[in-house]
Amino acid sequence: MGQVAVLFRLMPQGVETDLRAIGESVRTSVPTNVTIRGMQVKDIAYGLKALLVSVVMPDQGGVLSQTEAALAKVPHVESVEVMEEGLL
Repeated sequence: MGQVAVLFRLMPQGVETDLRAIGESVRTSVPTNVTIRGMQVKDIAYGLKALLVSVVMPDQGGVLSQTEAALAKVPHVESVEVMEEGLL
């Protein structure tokens, strides 16, 4: 069984949302078999910023959707989108 690298884009509820706080919550929210490889803040438009979260997970059915659901439950996250995914 291989590993999959996935890049998620988390959109906050508004421009005033603290992305550092979201990042800390993300670290404790992902399933135990998912490793966070990095986080980056990206400017979107008009002061709105997104948090890009790069993770590595096992290539098993259901892990991606479990991770996406866990990230969607992080406080002050409006939406979660898979931007990229690929086998390692």
